[in-house]
Amino acid sequence: MLSAPAAGIVFDVSDAPHLFEVQIYYEDTDFSGFVYHANYLRYFERAREHVLGPEELLRMWRDEGKGFAVYTASLAFKSGAVFGDIVEIRSIARLESEYRVRFEQQAVRKVDGKLLVDASIEMVCLDGARRPVPIPDSARPQRLNGA
Repeated sequence: MLSAPAAGIVFDVSDAPHLFEVQIYYEDTDFSGFVYHANYLRYFERAREHVLGPEELLRMWRDEGKGFAVYTASLAFKSGAVFGDIVEIRSIARLESEYRVRFEQQAVRKVDGKLLVDASIEMVCLDGARRPVPIPDSARPQRLNGA
């Protein structure tokens, strides 16, 4: 697993995605025995939070009155995780505009590398009045292609 990024850095975009592991518990599953589909959104959210770091998210809100909200989300369900699985969330961040960042995320079963869910989630930076504002430099993905 990659080490957590330093505070103030969203993502150092390279060929290697940020990795975040999720243990699947019985409570994560539905009557079919597979992870309930909405739980993948939670797992992706946790992984995105670890890309930036909770300390930086708190600092942005307290000091600048800025935060992120989901703008668009597209998920393709390929297979299901079950109780006992360890799922690896792979995340790559790409700056879409001065207000938006897109996370390409995948949920992959760690034991066999099987793709479970493929997602594209776009986040927008908002102020306290919920108006779009530029993403602070401290929260911009680094080394973007041409950005």
